[in-house]
Formats: sequence, structure tokens, C-alpha cells
Amino acid sequence: QEQLVESGGGSVQAGGSLRLSCAAPGYIYSSRCMGWFRQAPGKEREGVAAMDTGSGSTNYADSVKGRFTISQDNAKNTVYLQMNSLKPEDTAMYYCAAARNTWVSCSGSWRSVDVFAYWGQGTQVTVSS
Repeated sequence: QEQLVESGGGSVQAGGSLRLSCAAPGYIYSSRCMGWFRQAPGKEREGVAAMDTGSGSTNYADSVKGRFTISQDNAKNTVYLQMNSLKPEDTAMYYCAAARNTWVSCSGSWRSVDVFAYWGQGTQVTVSS
């Protein structure tokens, strides 16, 4: 399997912004549920946002709703996570992921790590107070 390529992490002050990028091979990207997860030390990986690249539908965790936006650029087979108004509690390693197949429903299972088979290497986001 091919892994995803992500970038865009960094260190910012509270209230700042970052944009994460995740590029995928076309045959994986097309009509696929793609998501963003984050994991802080000692905590389980949690879903942050997801997008169905076929329908364009999106999902967000309550903790980031209104601050984060997931989007796509189909010409580049890339999904983005625009993170605004960052808070210290957003500090984590962020991972992009693609569902194991095209039958996975974003709306029904985007929070579940187990349905994602392709992963980025992770990019650290650190928000200072």
C-alpha cells in the first residue's frame, strides 16, 4: 500500500493558524473518505475532520467546529486542514488518512481509526499559550 504525504505542521501561539496538506495517489484519493486525526502523548488517536472526496461532504469534531476547515484540491489529489484560532489543547501529532476502500462511509465512520488503511507520516502541531 502507498502512504500519504502530509506537511504543514509547526509551532504557533494561541490564536494563530496553520494549514496542513495531505497528498494521496489518485486511485486512493478518488471518491474516498479522507480524514484528519490527532494524537497527544498518552491519549488515543481521535478524529478531527473528514471529507468525502467524491461528494464533498465534511465532518468535524465538536472541539474544532467553527475553527478548522477541511477542503480539497482535486487537481492535486490533496486535502487540507485549515486550522484557525488554535488553542493549546490542539497540540498533538496530526495524521491524515484515507479509508481502506471506497465503500467506507465518511458520515458513518469517520471517527473510527480502524476504517482508515492509508496514513501520512504525521506532522506536529504545537500551540503555546
